[in-house]
Amino acid sequence: MTVSHRDDLHALAVQHAVRTRGSYDFHIVESDSISGREGVSWNSHSEEEEGTPAATFLTSENVRIAVEDAELLWWRRPKMDQETTAHGGTTHERGLVNNDCRGALGGALAATFRGQWISPPQATDRASDKLYQLSVAREAGFRVPRTLVSQSREDVIAFSRRVGRTIVKPVVGARGPALYTRWLDAPDTIPVSSFEICPAMYQEYVEGRRHIRLNCFGEQMYAALIETDALDWRPDLNVPMSCWPIPDDLRRKVGTVLHRLGLRMGVIDLKLTPEGEPVWLEVNPQGQFLFLEPLTGEPLTEHFADFLLSAAGTPRLRRSGEGGP
Repeated sequence: MTVSHRDDLHALAVQHAVRTRGSYDFHIVESDSISGREGVSWNSHSEEEEGTPAATFLTSENVRIAVEDAELLWWRRPKMDQETTAHGGTTHERGLVNNDCRGALGGALAATFRGQWISPPQATDRASDKLYQLSVAREAGFRVPRTLVSQSREDVIAFSRRVGRTIVKPVVGARGPALYTRWLDAPDTIPVSSFEICPAMYQEYVEGRRHIRLNCFGEQMYAALIETDALDWRPDLNVPMSCWPIPDDLRRKVGTVLHRLGLRMGVIDLKLTPEGEPVWLEVNPQGQFLFLEPLTGEPLTEHFADFLLSAAGTPRLRRSGEGGP
């Protein structure tokens, strides 16, 4: 089972990959479609009512499933606002619907799900904190960019003078248009109010044009090399991309970071210096990986399906076209 949003391509692709291997139940619970249907039900004393499951969810295919029957839960996109709240109501009403749907979904799972999480909610939330993950990566032996998170114009100016060329990016970000990494030029010409509106993350610029997108599914890791002079490679994917062999020492350090963060999976961004040293940028506990498949030829959806089936204790089935006895 996975919890994600409606029409999530990653959830749908992995569901298809799992189901094509046999009669496995792989259900999608749409976190943004709880409202407006009989989406969630939880009973605190179900054991006193014979045949009544403690918690049930309605899936994307309108199948009602018992939470306690699930062996594995891919905790992908669980905290979305409800689709129904996009069509009206007061701010208070929208907040009530969104919060209560989110709370009932998470609470029912916390109270009744006894299988394996990919990854646990508490670990996912904590690992999503960029400040925390930077400190963990540094403790594990990674070089990380010198970083300042601040609302002080004077602190930012002093930091930029100390580290040289400086970039700026959001601490967390927001839903909506993507906020890409930007150069911070001449901070002493920027008004104080621009800094004070909210904290931002300022970092030293790491030289180099080789970026690594490292996909970690359990103990298996698959990396893509992205070659570009752009500061942020995401706006333009029409650049050279290829599979990249992961050195053993890098595998060990990445494994250490994920273990300390409590993550079963993670999508990691690194940058190689001109000398080839990998510099840790960040990990997304539920990062995007589908876009890399046509660009590198690596069947990441199949790899991820293997990972889920293995984690659930299900033997891997041979995919069509694979050889062997």
